[in-house]
Amino acid sequence: MNVDLFDFELPNDRIALRPAAPRDSARLLVLDGAETRDLRVTDLPGQLRAGDCLVFNDTRVIPAQLEGMRGEARIGATLHKREGPRRWRAFIRNAKRLRDGDTIDFGQGVIATAGDRAEDGSFALDFRGDEPVELLLARCGRMPLPPYIASKRPTDARDADDYQTMFASAPGAVAAPTAALHFTPELLAALDAAGIGHSMLTLHVGAGTFLPVKAEDTADHRMHAEWGCIDQATADRLNAVRAGGGRVIAVGTTSLRLIESAAGEDGLIRPFEGDTAIFITPGYRFKGVDGLVTNFHLPRSTLFMLVSALMGLERMQAAYAHAIAEGYRFYSYGDASLLLP
Repeated sequence: MNVDLFDFELPNDRIALRPAAPRDSARLLVLDGAETRDLRVTDLPGQLRAGDCLVFNDTRVIPAQLEGMRGEARIGATLHKREGPRRWRAFIRNAKRLRDGDTIDFGQGVIATAGDRAEDGSFALDFRGDEPVELLLARCGRMPLPPYIASKRPTDARDADDYQTMFASAPGAVAAPTAALHFTPELLAALDAAGIGHSMLTLHVGAGTFLPVKAEDTADHRMHAEWGCIDQATADRLNAVRAGGGRVIAVGTTSLRLIESAAGEDGLIRPFEGDTAIFITPGYRFKGVDGLVTNFHLPRSTLFMLVSALMGLERMQAAYAHAIAEGYRFYSYGDASLLLP
C-alpha cells in the first residue's frame, strides 16, 4: 500500500508534553464496532466484559541516551537493542565522525568502542569493564524521551517516573509501552472487581519504533527486530480466556505485536522467546487478539498502519479527525483509545 494513505495533518499543539495527572484521568476514545464514544480512561471497566483479559507489557525503560566524546568530536548515542552481555546496537548522532574501532568516552568512567555499522546506520557499541551495563547507564545515561517531546523540552527528573508504567519490572526497553502509562492501582482494582483479568508479557521496545517510514510502499519497509517473551503459563491463560468466550485485549501495540507473533493460524497462542519484526498493515488477519488499548500515533507510522489494519483505514482516518477536532492529546504522553473491531 502507498504510505501516503496513512498521512494526516496534526496541529502542533496536540502533541502532549506531559502525561495526564492522575494518569487514569486521560481521555479515552472508544471505537466499538461502528460506535464512537468520548470517555475517560477511568470508564474502561464499563467498556469491557467480565471474562475479558488485558495483556500488559512489563518491560522497563533504561536510561539509554548517552552523550560522549570521540577525541574532539561530540557523539550522541541512543541504544536500541542488546546484542550481548556488553554489546548494544545504537543509533548515533554525528555518525560521520565515528569509525569502526573508535573509542567514545561517555564520562563517569563509561567507555565504549564502536563496532560494525549496519545497513540502517546503527553502530555496535562494546562497553569496557566488568560492571553490568545497566550500572554504567545508571551513571551516565538519561531517559530516552521520544524525539517529538525531547525536541520541545529537556528531559527532567519527572520523566524518570512519568515514562515508566506501573508494571515495569524487566529492564531492557528504550521506549515505554505507552498505552499502559494510563493505568493506576485504583484502575486495576476496578477492572478486577468487574471480572476483567490481566496478564503479562515482555517485549523490549527499541528506538526503531520512532523511525519514519521512508519507503513509498509498505511492501518495501523493513521493521527493526525487538526481543520478546511469552511464557507457557501466559499462553495457556490467554487461550483459556478465548475458549471461555472472553476477549484478549492487548494494552499497547507492543503487546499486540508479540501476541500475534506467537499465535498460529489456528488462533492458539504458543510460548515465544526471541526476536520479532512483525509488520502489520491492512489486509492482515489477526489471530490472537480481539481488541487494543493504544495511544494516538504519528502520521505515516507503522503504528497507525497497525491500528488501520485492526479497524479499517477509513474508520481510523475518521476517528483521528474526530480526535483532532475534539482536542485529544497525541503520542506517548497523550490520551488513549479502545479499539474493538
